[in-house]
Amino acid sequence: MDRGHKSLCLFAEAFSRRRDPESTHTAAMEDNDETKKPKQNTAVICGYPISIFFIVVNEFCERFSYYGMRAVLVLYFKYFLKWDDDFSTTIYHTFVALCYLTPILGAIVADSWLGKFKTIVYLSIVYTLGQVVMAISAIHDLTDANMDGTPDNMTLHVALSMVGLILIALGTGGIKPCVAAFGGDQFLDHQEKQRSTFFSIFYLSINAGSLLSTIITPILRAQECGINTKQSCYPLAFGVPAALMVVALVVFILGSRMYIKTPPQGNIMVKVCTCIGFAIKNRFRHRSSQYPNREHWMDWSDEKYDVSAACMHTYTLKQTVKSIQLKMIILLCVRLQKLLIAQVKMVLKVLFLYIPLPMFWALFDQQGSRWTLQATIMDGNFGFLTIQPDQMQTVNPILILIMVPIMDSLIYPLIAKCNLNFSPLKRMTVGMLFAALAFVAAALVQLQIDQTMPKFPSSTESQVKYINMMSTPLDVKAGNNNFTLKPFTANEDYLTFGSPFALLLGPNASFPIAIEEGNRSTSVIVQEGTRPTPITFSDTTSKPEQGANAIRFFNGFNMTLNMTWRDQSFGNIPTNDMSTYVLIPQGVAQYQIKNALGSVCDYKQELGFGSSYTIVIPPTFNFESMCEQILIPVVDIKPNIIHMAWQIPQYFLMTVGEVVFSVTGLEFSYSQAPSNMKSVLQAGWLLTVAVGNIVVLIIAEAATLEDQWAEYILFASLLVLVCFIFAFMAYFYTYIDPAKIEAEFAHKEPEEEEKKSVDMSRKSSHSRSEKDEETLQTKI
Repeated sequence: MDRGHKSLCLFAEAFSRRRDPESTHTAAMEDNDETKKPKQNTAVICGYPISIFFIVVNEFCERFSYYGMRAVLVLYFKYFLKWDDDFSTTIYHTFVALCYLTPILGAIVADSWLGKFKTIVYLSIVYTLGQVVMAISAIHDLTDANMDGTPDNMTLHVALSMVGLILIALGTGGIKPCVAAFGGDQFLDHQEKQRSTFFSIFYLSINAGSLLSTIITPILRAQECGINTKQSCYPLAFGVPAALMVVALVVFILGSRMYIKTPPQGNIMVKVCTCIGFAIKNRFRHRSSQYPNREHWMDWSDEKYDVSAACMHTYTLKQTVKSIQLKMIILLCVRLQKLLIAQVKMVLKVLFLYIPLPMFWALFDQQGSRWTLQATIMDGNFGFLTIQPDQMQTVNPILILIMVPIMDSLIYPLIAKCNLNFSPLKRMTVGMLFAALAFVAAALVQLQIDQTMPKFPSSTESQVKYINMMSTPLDVKAGNNNFTLKPFTANEDYLTFGSPFALLLGPNASFPIAIEEGNRSTSVIVQEGTRPTPITFSDTTSKPEQGANAIRFFNGFNMTLNMTWRDQSFGNIPTNDMSTYVLIPQGVAQYQIKNALGSVCDYKQELGFGSSYTIVIPPTFNFESMCEQILIPVVDIKPNIIHMAWQIPQYFLMTVGEVVFSVTGLEFSYSQAPSNMKSVLQAGWLLTVAVGNIVVLIIAEAATLEDQWAEYILFASLLVLVCFIFAFMAYFYTYIDPAKIEAEFAHKEPEEEEKKSVDMSRKSSHSRSEKDEETLQTKI
């Protein structure tokens, strides 16, 4: 007999023990090895078990660890592992999808094998190891043998990163369904009010941990660290979450002696899947037209859960119950089998509505990927503070704390007073529309960003900028471009050429120029004798990474100069030569220019985000008190001018969509779920999040859209389409009261069920041989 039969028969046995005191002692002895009764008395403070404080602290530290690591993850892929935007987005969403797939595994392990406590401890160890591995993978000095700041074995860093992410996904997903439920287990039946307050505190700890980590870890990432070279401190950004996970594990274990530990009692998801699987298989076996159709396809599972005869045989053979007890047991088995099938039908009805929902999460979770990457090419200077690109994600939890009470205490009551039927499914539809509008807003912001981005040369083009280092104006003809350069100035924009051209400087100096395809260069025109001569230097062909500014110096002075910024040197630059680029963060940069005689000139420059400058030191330079006014900054790439504040509208729209969609969806699922299958719908809800992230990586790889704004519009359009489909499905949905349906099974007239059960038992008894009876008893 399979586990579904065994569970029902054990329930029937428990029923008989309750009615027959003589069998209680024997039954208790039989079950003594299978279950262990948890202790009922625990120390309390202010009416709350002391154990829950360990659980709340554990949850705060774990959420800090997860969201802190996740906040900087996509930038780690892009800037440390050197992956492009699309591949970074794909791996990011693959990781998030895995984090929302593993809760199902964690729930099954906890309920069917280890129990919640051991599952949390063991998977937290796996989780901690994953965070430590991620921190180690981000140490660039680990494989930097030549000390040039670039890892020599990037494959090792990638492999460690993937191992770390897999361990983290198994850990965070595996404990997700266990911690809150384990906290609820700590309360006794008379502590219902305290249990409700606990879940509020528990939810607050989740939001507090995620909010603080999203603020702090980007700050840690922005620090510079390293042994040989100083770079963005990803080891610290991953190391602090790892340390918090260690704290979470230690705190949770410290409370071990105080916990009420409920033994595993079987997982309802396994039973539901078994029931559904048998119904499908049985329907396929009876697909011939000779078999009459049944009212619902789940009714084909009746045969599997027809255990009344089996229970009757069990008790007849044991001879421990009287005839009246046997009838009552059969009645109970029939009711249980019908109730289980009815409950599965209710669950499937809601799960069917879940089919379109992943598209919402496909847009929602791009806050941590595409929107963060969008912020890297924006201006994060808010005057009184500077916002890192990955810190913009904090707008979402802040707005949630504001919007949830506003929606519950103001918006929804106002709609109700207007006598509008704003049902849960209608709210979810509106939430999807808000998410689509958020991506339209993101597309509009992206269009503005694209207009300010430099136009870099294609693979068949070359771009050139000219700087006149002569003390007289100079007429320049480059191909078909004619212009005049004043002394010590440059033309404003780069000139684009698709083929070799002739360069004419002044009336007589002519130079044939061969283009370097896909290259950007600066041509500095200096005086050599009586003839102007161009000297060409290669320029950067991309925006500086992480919002930094690429700065270099051209020395037009008559002696070698040394330039430094903090502890970084531009090198000793000879006359008429260019230094290498040095990446400098946003803010006021102060440079020192020195000569061999020890003279020093300090030069300050206000830098934004993502710019590139060539600072020209003209021949007229001197080391007197006003030396900084002689230097000439030439803009190669303009700084980001679209402010990060323009992302706030899209975050606002997405947060409104989340509050209306997600909170309402959880409430709807809870209200429509049978009393013992709410965890099944919770698992289904988490599965929609996982599928949504899979949708992102499929579209990111399959859609060959060159413009990012077009991809935003594509996602918004798909969600609007799905929204209409969901609205159509919701229109035909009939709300139910699961408690009322379950109560109907508990109050059915016993005569009809008794007659049906006895008939089924007799029929089954006459159809089995004695050998079949022995086999059945063995299976039980």
